[in-house]
Amino acid sequence: MRVLLFSVLLLTAATAIGQGLPILDQNPASLRWYRINTPHFRVIYPAGFDESARRTAQRLEQVYEPDAAGLERRPRPLSVVLQNQTTVSNGFATLYPRHAEFFTTPPQDPALLGTNTWTDLLAVHEYRHIVQYEKALQGYGRVLYTLLGAQGLSFAAQLVTPGWFLEGDAVGTETILTRSGRGRIPEFELGMRTNLLTRPLFSFAKATGGSFRDNVPNHYELGYFLTTKLKRTYGPNAWSKALNKIYTQFPFYPFSFSNGLKQSTKSAENPGGTSVDALYRESMADLGETWKKKRENLTITPATLYPVLAEKAQSARPVFTNYRFPQYLTDSTILCIKNGLGDIAQLVLLSRHGVEKRVYKQGLILNNPAYFSATPQQACWIENRVDPRWRSRVYGEIKVLDLATGTLRRLTTRTRYTAVALSPDNQQLIALRNDTDNQNRLVVLDAQTGLEISVLPNPANDLYVHPRWHNNRQVVTITLSKSGKTIAYIDTQTGDKRDLLPPANVNISHPQSYGNTHILFNSPQSGIDNIYAVEMTSGQVSQVTSRPFGAYHATVSPTIRTLAVQDYDTHGFRIAELPLDPATWTPVANFGQTDQATRYFGPLLTAGSQTLAPIATDSIPTLPTSPPQRYSRLAHALNVYGWGPAFTSDGQGLTLGIQSQDMLNTTQVSAAYVYNQSEQIGAFSANVSYQGLYPVIDVGFQTGNRRTSVYLDRALPLDSLRSDLWHYNQFTAGVRLPLVLTQSRFNQSASLSAYYGLLNVTDYDLPGRLLTETGNGNLHTLTYGAAYSYTLRQSYRDVGPRLGFGISTSLRHTPLANTDADLSGLQWGTSVSVYVPGLGKHHSLRLRGAYQYQRGTANVSRPYRFQAGVLYPRGAPYVAFDNLTISGADYRLPLADVHWSLTRLLYVQRIKANLFTDYAQGSSNVLLASTRQIAPVTGYDWTIGGDLSFVFNPLRLRSPLEVGIRTIYDVRRQQWLVQPLVVDIGF
Repeated sequence: MRVLLFSVLLLTAATAIGQGLPILDQNPASLRWYRINTPHFRVIYPAGFDESARRTAQRLEQVYEPDAAGLERRPRPLSVVLQNQTTVSNGFATLYPRHAEFFTTPPQDPALLGTNTWTDLLAVHEYRHIVQYEKALQGYGRVLYTLLGAQGLSFAAQLVTPGWFLEGDAVGTETILTRSGRGRIPEFELGMRTNLLTRPLFSFAKATGGSFRDNVPNHYELGYFLTTKLKRTYGPNAWSKALNKIYTQFPFYPFSFSNGLKQSTKSAENPGGTSVDALYRESMADLGETWKKKRENLTITPATLYPVLAEKAQSARPVFTNYRFPQYLTDSTILCIKNGLGDIAQLVLLSRHGVEKRVYKQGLILNNPAYFSATPQQACWIENRVDPRWRSRVYGEIKVLDLATGTLRRLTTRTRYTAVALSPDNQQLIALRNDTDNQNRLVVLDAQTGLEISVLPNPANDLYVHPRWHNNRQVVTITLSKSGKTIAYIDTQTGDKRDLLPPANVNISHPQSYGNTHILFNSPQSGIDNIYAVEMTSGQVSQVTSRPFGAYHATVSPTIRTLAVQDYDTHGFRIAELPLDPATWTPVANFGQTDQATRYFGPLLTAGSQTLAPIATDSIPTLPTSPPQRYSRLAHALNVYGWGPAFTSDGQGLTLGIQSQDMLNTTQVSAAYVYNQSEQIGAFSANVSYQGLYPVIDVGFQTGNRRTSVYLDRALPLDSLRSDLWHYNQFTAGVRLPLVLTQSRFNQSASLSAYYGLLNVTDYDLPGRLLTETGNGNLHTLTYGAAYSYTLRQSYRDVGPRLGFGISTSLRHTPLANTDADLSGLQWGTSVSVYVPGLGKHHSLRLRGAYQYQRGTANVSRPYRFQAGVLYPRGAPYVAFDNLTISGADYRLPLADVHWSLTRLLYVQRIKANLFTDYAQGSSNVLLASTRQIAPVTGYDWTIGGDLSFVFNPLRLRSPLEVGIRTIYDVRRQQWLVQPLVVDIGF
């Protein structure tokens, strides 16, 4: 789940001037929308989703009070949008505009879903974010909201308040208020538990900022333990008291969050209070002691790890890398998925002899984990494919790889599958399809054609998780129902289904057949995830493995002599192998009564004046909802969420305006008064972008004054500078078509655009003008653009694309220049970039070329010059040649991955470098003043330089920034130039 951060603070009305508003994710234009209302919610949903929408609305109304209780805030009514066109499982709450969105397809990830109903989990978790934002409506948060709208409230709720608190508190809330929140799931805490038991404690700066080498648990995991520790120590309302202090401290200053926490936790026993740093140390010490005692009582099952390249290549300090989901091909070779900080997802073949061979790099997989299935002959998995235009529509398509030939087939197209497995004879597939009516259907497909053979009955609409073939006719799958999880044994020909275990609130997953007698599966029964087995006839459950941190995803060798599992340790998941001997298994009595001894939230269940109990139970109370009503996008197009003053991104202006965006991302509006500080003059700007049709329609208007200064001299010395104040009206209108074309491991995108512009100028009294100015009169322009990009996906450690290319072209001209009184201009420019691997694994080399043509100024009576359409050599002043050819190269590389903490102000993660050269050669036809003849002139610019940049987190913000310094040598002018460099502001 995600929370939209402070980024939109920068997207003020001023950023829209001279450019299009950002492209948002939309649903197909043909989709009809409806709404139902409750006292505190408006649920907006697509046609055909009525029953699920009603259920979600009632659940939201049910959680309204308990979700808000811990922060003592009752939020204003909220709009919730249900997205059913995507197969991605997600959700978010945002202030831009204020609403929440639920992506309703249930996930296959047991570490996220547990035993909850997916929309129940989203209702509790995402609504908690709304409560958090509402909590910021006090003190300076309310002042900022009054002045700036969403931007001001976001500063208090999402920047002053750290991300680990926002997500950790929401995870804690879902854990308390549902039967299976992430705080109840051992896999959720796996990274933190392993780090604390195997290595020195990370600094708090590293724990919040991250690392390019080590596994640093994310802000969900860190935040859950920190927020829970404070509530365990100071009571369930401790964070409410702390936030009251934080938001009423004025003015805001760095680390006011930590200082407000200290003030709210002062007591006779703790006169100094608890700072954020102290809370981190105390939480980690508490957890480490608890987990160490738990480990001392474990009897470890011996296992042999398969050798992997990640260990051999960097044995001293491996980069965090995972090898997951093992599948035996032979008794000594295993196919699995490798990914990590330095690797994108790929199938690799491991052998006992230490050979690691890459088989195939997978395409776009938005759901996590990237589950797959294989036989000795073939492998199959689900890849996501985004609709080229409607980005809220994401398909789940089946890919099948022939392991002998390496041939990949896209077996299905524009489908909604979320899990798939091959039958032992490679003739059939079993797949889970989640349809737009929220029905879960287990489907048998022909493995050669992809055609559906049968759909298995599912009258209760239970969720199936990780289906697998038991033989060529029966399948086993985890079934999640209102009663909990069980393992179902299903005959694909008759549809008969039998539960192998009583349904229970236990987070089992990954079933795998062992002969004809047992089904292996994952379970957190002991408090640590391990492999268990159920005897198919008697239902007797036995524990198969006991690994130090967790074992997942069992697979049985072809000779049924060994078992391979996904084992975890400090540097990531590895493939472990152990003998398969049922005589060594430990029988389990009363399976389903999960050990809660190591669950950190436990004391909160009985804290305060009453015992807390999960609210998301098997049934939903019948709460009143309004009848469904049509929801019109155009009728709700105007939805103002931000207003007030803001600085422009270049720091040269100040705006005072409003921003509007509707709930379905179809209409954006910005309107602002803009003051240009350099010219000391103001203007009004308004922009509208309608994105609900296949082409995006943009309309913009500006009106105001400009101030121009021109030297009237035609020869040196220049001493006749004249200035003038003139008025302009500018209108732009056009269309653009952004397309996402990704179908493989290469990211593909394309865009087309066409815009008309009209500039009317009056009161321009200077006798001369710059070629980029119009003078009095009208200027009509047409601009066409096209771009295409095809680049290999990057790992976290890559500094740039390592393979691919991009091309863009634009044409700008003055179509109505038919008389001597009209301005005349034409410009065509094309740029090409080619990316190739550098010398190191994460290095990137970009080769760049560009050509620009402009109609020569000597050939027209009233010439007009457009601004540069291609990138000129860095550090050299732009020269508007008629013909311009540019070439260049960039070599980017990481210099060092570090973990430097400079007090509380700065945490440096990485040092990077970029070496570059740019060369431009141009020619023009000019009118010589001495002879009045047209003559050709040529020129060039050549610069060489280097960038040194630092990736760092200031003030313990989670999003890193990248800034540095650029040094340029101008070869033609023989001059050095040093510039500050801002690469990424982190938002």
